[in-house]
Amino acid sequence: MLSVDWLRHHPQHCALVAEWLYHQFPYEFSEQPLADWQAEFAAGQHNGDWLMRIALQNGQPIGCAGLARDDLPLRPELGPWLACVFVLPQARGQGLAERLIEDICQTAREQGHTRLYLHTHDRAEYYARRGWTLLEEFEAWGDRQYLMGREVARRAG
Repeated sequence: MLSVDWLRHHPQHCALVAEWLYHQFPYEFSEQPLADWQAEFAAGQHNGDWLMRIALQNGQPIGCAGLARDDLPLRPELGPWLACVFVLPQARGQGLAERLIEDICQTAREQGHTRLYLHTHDRAEYYARRGWTLLEEFEAWGDRQYLMGREVARRAG
């Protein structure tokens, strides 16, 4: 059975999800040991730095997406951020990432935010097809990055 919930409700999976992200986005953690990231990530589930949604299949995590207070040190004036979108390879192709992303957009809207940001080095077209707008291109972590935004406020009328 598939379900989606807040990671903070499943703290037993926090270290595993943090490890996925550490290996999926290694360029962002090049100077941080895994154990330090896991501790920071776990604390973020309660202090608002990282509000993560996880997809669970029969009680086991298979994907995640987060609402991050700050996800791009080069642009501290921007936020909040859609961050840490990841689905296990065997669970891809079923619309799970899109469901998690939409959950995060809805959460941002419910919190009163009108816009979300993200950065990606390899999925700009994926996000553009889902309503995200390219704001700028920049170099970071030895690669071209794409800064994107999306309006999440409810439209009047």
